Amino acid sequence: MANTNTSWFPKWRKREGNLDGAVIAPDERLPLGPTVIMGLQHTVAMFGATVLMPLLMGFDANMAILMSGIGTLLFFLVVGGRVPSYLGSSAAFVGLVIAVTGYSGHGANPNIGVALGGIIACGVIYTLIGFVVMAVGTRWIERLMPPVVTGAVVMAIGLNLAPIAINSVSASSFDSWMAVVTVLCIGSVAVFTRGLVQRLLLLLGLVAAYLIYMLVTNVMGLGAPVDFTTIAQAPWFGLPTITTPMFSTHAMLMIAPVAVILVAENLGHIKAVAGMTGKNLDPYMGRAFVGDGLATLLSASAGGTGVTTYAENIGVMAVTKIYSTLIFVAAAIVAIVLGFSPKFGALIHTIPGPALGGASIVVFGLIAVAGARIWVQNQVDLGLNGNLIMVAVTLVLGAGNFTLSLGGFSMGGIGTATFGAILLNAFLSRSKQVKTQPEIKTGTEAALKDH
Repeated sequence: MANTNTSWFPKWRKREGNLDGAVIAPDERLPLGPTVIMGLQHTVAMFGATVLMPLLMGFDANMAILMSGIGTLLFFLVVGGRVPSYLGSSAAFVGLVIAVTGYSGHGANPNIGVALGGIIACGVIYTLIGFVVMAVGTRWIERLMPPVVTGAVVMAIGLNLAPIAINSVSASSFDSWMAVVTVLCIGSVAVFTRGLVQRLLLLLGLVAAYLIYMLVTNVMGLGAPVDFTTIAQAPWFGLPTITTPMFSTHAMLMIAPVAVILVAENLGHIKAVAGMTGKNLDPYMGRAFVGDGLATLLSASAGGTGVTTYAENIGVMAVTKIYSTLIFVAAAIVAIVLGFSPKFGALIHTIPGPALGGASIVVFGLIAVAGARIWVQNQVDLGLNGNLIMVAVTLVLGAGNFTLSLGGFSMGGIGTATFGAILLNAFLSRSKQVKTQPEIKTGTEAALKDH
């Protein structure tokens, strides 16, 4: 798609004076002090999910934080500093990585190299899609994956991950109850706080659950106490664990299709940012896909997770009305510094398993609900039989982890749900759709009956 700007980077205009309530555009900049403070805020916003996702897959959280910072800087360079976004660990990889590696859910993942090879393959495909979009635009993606499809796929991902969250807190009654406490802590922050504190619901809720867990275990002696010896032994600065990727055809074929999900996710995020800023970001959509794809490829090459643009940081921008892309450079630098601190990583690894499990229940549930939100925001009509059939099948494929095998290749629930949604929509939308009878409320046959 053509770009009318002659320079790769904008000329950021400095905003000074009273900035209370002011809208700061992507091509504007704040003084250094406020830029650093806002960068710290965005680092905190992405922290909860960016740390949680690698822990759920058995990855090194320090490496994930480090590569999220490096990936964000790479994204910033590729889009020419014109799209305000932070790149953090993507939840779309969790289910497939666990399936490919057979990860037990505790400690380091011994088969992480196989997963990394698959994530690199995903990054390559994602990057190629970005180059195609740069050449011909996004209309073909929007036709291939309309809101009814992307909503169904996102919801299927959340439902597919649900058993992982439940199994992680089912080892004992104590673990289950502490997971419930974590859910209540996160829910309390989400409901009973306001402003930026509310945006940090995952982080602050997890911290509260951590403190309660320590009180119950370390003080009252009712469970396995938190062990802080690793924090004392860890140095302040050092390299995170670097893992060499292994390229397995099976793993690559399983994980590579996640690129389709990342495209849909990034497309939605950039459309949301464009709506908030009032700027047309479509000319930079292809660059954004390329930047995200290269960042995912680079991250996995060193042992990090696949990355994606983060809704958490979009939420912060919605609250603050500050969209300056230079804010994300500051956030990335903070993340890189934290990534080089083994002591910080040791602190992360002291987070109790039940607390992580409770947080994952909330995160995976929010992913599922985000799919419904896509339908609502885009006024998707589920009264149309074609939409109804596609959504129904997609959700069951994802939630039931339906697997298709052909020779040595097998595709799990997220893959079958994603491609099933795309193919079913393409097939069923070719016919003139009719609505189900509005007066019939129950029964599967009634739900599918024509006028």
